[in-house]
Amino acid sequence: MMWLQSLLTDPNSIPHVILVYALVIGIGTLLGRIRVAGVSLGVTCVLFAGLVAGHWGLGVAEQNLHFLRDFGLTLFVFFIGLQVGPSFFSVFRKSASSLVLLTLLLVAVSIVVTLGLWGLMADELSLAQMMGVHFGAVTNTPGLAAAIEVLEQLDYQGEDITVAYACAYPLGVVATILTAIFLRRLFNADLAEEERAWDAESRDEGGMPETLEVIVKNYAIVGKTIAEVKLLVGRPFVVSRLLTRGEELSPSGDERLEIDDRLVIDCEPVVHDAIVTLFGGKEEAVVSGKSSHVTGTHLEARRIRITHSSVNGYRMHDLPTLLGTGINITRVSRAGMTLFPSAELVLQIGDVLLCVGKTQALDRAAALMGNKERRLIEPNLVTVFIGIALGVLLGSIPIAVPGLSVSIQMGLAAGPLIVAILIGRFGSTVKFTAFTTRSANVMMRETGISLFLASVGIAAGPQFADAMLHGNGLLYVSLGLVVTILPLLIVGILARRVFKVNFHSIMGFMAGTTTDPPTLAYAVSLSERNTAAVAYSTVYPFAMILRILTGQLVILLLWSVA
Repeated sequence: MMWLQSLLTDPNSIPHVILVYALVIGIGTLLGRIRVAGVSLGVTCVLFAGLVAGHWGLGVAEQNLHFLRDFGLTLFVFFIGLQVGPSFFSVFRKSASSLVLLTLLLVAVSIVVTLGLWGLMADELSLAQMMGVHFGAVTNTPGLAAAIEVLEQLDYQGEDITVAYACAYPLGVVATILTAIFLRRLFNADLAEEERAWDAESRDEGGMPETLEVIVKNYAIVGKTIAEVKLLVGRPFVVSRLLTRGEELSPSGDERLEIDDRLVIDCEPVVHDAIVTLFGGKEEAVVSGKSSHVTGTHLEARRIRITHSSVNGYRMHDLPTLLGTGINITRVSRAGMTLFPSAELVLQIGDVLLCVGKTQALDRAAALMGNKERRLIEPNLVTVFIGIALGVLLGSIPIAVPGLSVSIQMGLAAGPLIVAILIGRFGSTVKFTAFTTRSANVMMRETGISLFLASVGIAAGPQFADAMLHGNGLLYVSLGLVVTILPLLIVGILARRVFKVNFHSIMGFMAGTTTDPPTLAYAVSLSERNTAAVAYSTVYPFAMILRILTGQLVILLLWSVA
């Protein structure tokens, strides 16, 4: 029975390490699926399973614990970066500027509230413990990891800040949802009316491409080519189908228009009214992806996925040379987004193009662009590991800050995240394949965060029970509620009263700035639109980086006086 004793108790045994992590992650994942009042804690329950395991003495050697913790964190933030990279820089466009400003404000208010509470409780809590409360209250695990890294650089010897984080986290999730419910009652928000307002706002500012059908009634454009008419509109659009002289075409820009021609046009919503006015014909239909009148057997619409590496990095205006005439591309789907195929749009491996044309032309296009799903199943390990190496290198560069006794580093929480975002957004321009399937991305993210949470839970386990029973556990919970609720109330009211943000967007914004999927799930359940999800994805990556960097800066700036 010596083998069993070694398996269960030897912290230096590799089989023991694997067994402990497998049990902690497996049990924690099962617990995370339990819903109470429609809310679950998800993968965070791995942390609590780790706390129990650590309390019961299922320890792991420190070097193994630190390696698995840091490697898990690196995997998590890197694959988060690959996921949000394609859309990250779009948060700075005009239509999202208010959400970006509100994100900055909320992060700043959260820090101010945290430091204010620390000032009041300085005799009982250290700055490190208060930052543990902070990251639990805002439910941000990568921020916790960044804080742990900085504290290790500063040779911190106090209570593991994971204890404070674990105490504040559960009610942080619940309090965010309750705050959203309170704001809904405060604003007396009519959710159906908010949906209609969002539709109108999206139409005014542009957004997801839409399809409309028009008839040529304006004699001023008769005889002009489609390319010439595009210049008159001043904004790009795609004519996917043209019914002229009884013939249905997928026209090129050289096709000349005649009176009573019927066109199916794909454009951004902001161009809608200009097109209808210029063509002079009554708008017959506005539909999604197809026409209600222009139909026939000569043309078909087909989704073609880019899987051929030679097309990676092409711009839309390069495609006619590659594909020839007779095909029009009306939409590009990427990472859950639907994009208008503007001339300068850079194409990436994994993009799905909605193409309209004759069967033979579409077959040729599919062959040239790949359209082989099996190629995408193969993981791009070169991109992953070179990207991680670059991220570790970036995170390890010391940055001297005037007035600080030590240099700061972005560390494993921010370095790989920033590199992955850059690869996801710009990798295709240098022929770097950044695509990973959604299932592969989720698998790697969940594996990484599970390893991290299990590690910090096992390490903090011996201290957690003592903190809850005899120490500061209830104080951490109380302070965490203030850090969660007060900033959300302040910024939520400003978002509504001053910035006039749609309430669905406010809920998505709250979920994104707290990087809190349970709150997003609640927000999405209140609407058939994707309003909350759009706001969430807009602010999430920006908020993630702000949480990581601000936590590090606060600790470094105030450490000498803490």
